[in-house]
Amino acid sequence: MAKKAVATFSGDKSQNKTVVKCIRMVKSERTGAYMFQEEFVPTDSVKEYFNKK
Repeated sequence: MAKKAVATFSGDKSQNKTVVKCIRMVKSERTGAYMFQEEFVPTDSVKEYFNKK
């Protein structure tokens, strides 16, 4: 059987760890329904992101 070739990301691996994807549930003022707000945040400011309204 032939081996599969796997594509890899050849970027700087240390830079990939500095950003985190945060998902927060926010209530819409217009409809009152809940929406999900996604944002890439530096790992240092994750707590600040979730504390702001």
